[in-house]
Amino acid sequence: MAFLEQRLSVKLAQKQILTPGLVQMVSVLALNKLELSEMISQELMENPVLEEVAEVTASLEEARAKEERTPEPADKEIIAMDKSVDGKPADPFEQIDYGSYFNDYLDPGYLTQLPSEDIERPGFESFLAKTTSLCDHLQWQLNLSVTEHNIEDAAVSIIGNLNEDGYLTATLEEIAASGGHTLEDVGQALEVVQSFDPAGVAARNLGECLLIQLRLLDEENSVGAQMVQHHLKQLQNQQYQEIARASGRPLNVILSQLEVIKRLDPRPGQRYNKTQTRVVEPDILIVKTEEGYSVVMNEDDIPQLRLNGTYKKMIDKDGSSKEVRDYVKERYSSAIRFIKNIEQRKQTILRVCESIVRRQIEFLEHGIDYLRPMMIKDVAEEVGVHPSTVSRAVANKYAFTPQGVFELRYFFSEAVQGPAGSEIPLLIAKRKVKKYIDDENPAKPLTDEQITKLLNDEGIMVTRRTVAKYREDLKIPSTHQRRVKIKNSEQLNSPPPAL
Repeated sequence: MAFLEQRLSVKLAQKQILTPGLVQMVSVLALNKLELSEMISQELMENPVLEEVAEVTASLEEARAKEERTPEPADKEIIAMDKSVDGKPADPFEQIDYGSYFNDYLDPGYLTQLPSEDIERPGFESFLAKTTSLCDHLQWQLNLSVTEHNIEDAAVSIIGNLNEDGYLTATLEEIAASGGHTLEDVGQALEVVQSFDPAGVAARNLGECLLIQLRLLDEENSVGAQMVQHHLKQLQNQQYQEIARASGRPLNVILSQLEVIKRLDPRPGQRYNKTQTRVVEPDILIVKTEEGYSVVMNEDDIPQLRLNGTYKKMIDKDGSSKEVRDYVKERYSSAIRFIKNIEQRKQTILRVCESIVRRQIEFLEHGIDYLRPMMIKDVAEEVGVHPSTVSRAVANKYAFTPQGVFELRYFFSEAVQGPAGSEIPLLIAKRKVKKYIDDENPAKPLTDEQITKLLNDEGIMVTRRTVAKYREDLKIPSTHQRRVKIKNSEQLNSPPPAL
């Protein structure tokens, strides 16, 4: 019989602990220019000893010219907590070398403070107009309509179950059960919502969406409505001859009704759910000079930081309480660590980009067709950092180059197998597949086997399945679909037969 008992044991183990400085450094490194500006603005609001420099002061420029400081390793904490003096625990803040940072980053006019006024300016987001969503647009129409209260409540539940395309994603029974409505009220509410703009909204499938729009065009009993109702699958496959044969209508009638159907919107909700334009601002400028290519950090509109000297007096003042002194020292420690991590980010990104430039000279000179294969681990070995550091350094960041603005991850691509493939990145192989298809004879589209042979002749050894995957990634239809598309376009361009 086993008994439970308490025992003391000693075990030696190694653990990797992320210090606060390292955690912040990793976070700062992964930020792009816009995100860094936002983080600095947030830090300025939270840390009173940090302040923004309107423009770089002369003293700061001189200090940087005298001594080019190399950032300390990111995993070394600013505050040493384990030192002691005469057997007593040392004050960790006393071990910080404030002097060097005050020389470079302290406001030079802190000794003679001039009265200043802080004007709180409105945020940029205050000037941005809010876009109207599909739900907002439908709710606005519902508020203007005259309906009974129970039907209006059911209509609100229907509007809440629409997807981005404007389709109803739940059954009427599910809406009735979840919202506490009667099935009859939900049915009447659906008719109300389907009468709203955009036409075709709240449909349960594509056929119903098109039929709603045809009904609003007074085409409810037309040949086009019958095509949508009974031959939708054939319409999607562009089998117009089969539709004419099954419906007993001449082909020219089918094609004329097809033009009406083409003007309908299969995704009516998308006009109110458009993806907002993403603002891209280059983090790196790669500029050609007489000596070669220069890598410059784009620091426009990024706040320049310095330490506020007013709080420095609180540390030196004898009358200040220990709590005040400790708080100010902790804030200075946090500010210095933040400034160091920003500088560490800058140096890491510059070194990574310089390595990229050295490997992609031909791309910078001649364009995308001269892009070379490049792996993250190769750049990491050259720079002397971990591959994850390189991955964070290039994440969501863009570079302005003589060939245009590119995401830094764009330059990293594995090589394709084969005699010539080792010098060709995957991106270029896909571009070749697209070029072959763009230059093919429309009457005789190239098969995947033929494209595979063309690539193999160039020394790029890929299989037919690989080519098919490239084609699917590029969203290019198969050979059969491209041939059918050409055949149907010829039918549409040919004059209709006489009745």
